[in-house]
Amino acid sequence: MSTEKEDRQSQRPPSLPAADEAVETLIIPRVSDIGNFEVMRALPSRERKMVGPFIFWDQMGPGEFLTGQGVDVRPHPHINLATVTYLFEGSLDHKDSLGSDQRILPGDINLMTAGKGITHSERTGADIRQGESSLFGIQSWLALPKQVEEQDPSFKHIEKGALPIISDNGVTMRLIAGEAFGERSPTPTHSPTLYADIALKAGQSLEIPNLYAERALYPFQGRISIGGVPYNPSQMLILREGDVVTVKALEDVRMMLLGGAPMEGERYLWWNFVSSSMERIEQAKEDWKAGRFADVPNDEEFIPLP
Repeated sequence: MSTEKEDRQSQRPPSLPAADEAVETLIIPRVSDIGNFEVMRALPSRERKMVGPFIFWDQMGPGEFLTGQGVDVRPHPHINLATVTYLFEGSLDHKDSLGSDQRILPGDINLMTAGKGITHSERTGADIRQGESSLFGIQSWLALPKQVEEQDPSFKHIEKGALPIISDNGVTMRLIAGEAFGERSPTPTHSPTLYADIALKAGQSLEIPNLYAERALYPFQGRISIGGVPYNPSQMLILREGDVVTVKALEDVRMMLLGGAPMEGERYLWWNFVSSSMERIEQAKEDWKAGRFADVPNDEEFIPLP
């Protein structure tokens, strides 16, 4: 999606250090607007810019739309990153300059690799707007390793039935990307990446192994505890490197597990552009202003640079 409008600070307190030693940093998301719809943005933050390749993290909703309403993220450009859209409720219609036209439903994955440049839009479908609807999900951006930043753009849709499900003793996990708990996701990755949707019944515990140098948890429904310290939903918990962490569900919980290997160097983010080079971002700005990015077929509304 797009960082179309400036972030507006929410009434939540600023990010605070966590009390539990296993949690290195606690990030309180801020509120932003992505096109007639507010989101909670946890990455990038003042405390942490990235977790593995994850450089951008939006919780979209939960939100409700009246008849005729919906999300309208107008066509906008990306470079040198991959976007991952994952929904819990509702749907979105993705269109891009490659000609992709794909509706995403809960549990599916839309993976768009921008590479040297792509334009896309995300909107609530015209048929969905004929009645009331809802939207709830996560959109994340993953930085690309330097050697593949300028690859050709691509788009891949993966239906939820293709993603591994791990279920045991009150814990159910859908492995969105990467390899964990004896399973491997079919979602393509460009660097070591971990991404999972986890449900825990109240009172159940899950041990998070030390699979990657950088890991985080994002509970979005229900409270959890780590080391006896309780945490509310819609906060990002950065786990301390090297620790095996046990998470207990204080009530029925849904949470995301994300992380991976650190990027091999600094990444810069400006508007919808991510790159290892500020010069490349400056070039992308000029290319967008000059109309050198390809259009989205049948969705050619133009959004100017902020």
